[in-house]
Amino acid sequence: MRHQKARHLLGKPADQRKALLRSLTTELLRHEKITTTEARAKAVQSWAEKMVTLAKRGDLHARRQAAAYILDPEVVKKLFNETVTRFTERTGGYTQIVKIAPRMGDGAPMAVIQLL
Repeated sequence: MRHQKARHLLGKPADQRKALLRSLTTELLRHEKITTTEARAKAVQSWAEKMVTLAKRGDLHARRQAAAYILDPEVVKKLFNETVTRFTERTGGYTQIVKIAPRMGDGAPMAVIQLL
């Protein structure tokens, strides 16, 4: 039985899904705002919030854990040095998803995910 096993599969094998989520998380932390499908935005939201939580901890182990997931070392530096200062008073909810018009080509529901 699959009880309590829900996750965002995104119609991809595990290795492709992991690579997609890592790259989307990296780009979200780099640009602080990306446009993607609703399903991908909801899937990347949890990972982005985990990375901000690690940055709030700020110790060496947290930095290494974030660097193991985020693809670009410059993004890790930006996250730990600049981005985290905006979230020191906030206890959660570091991202926001805003739904936008469907994609023109195939009508897929689109959304903008951004750091607050």
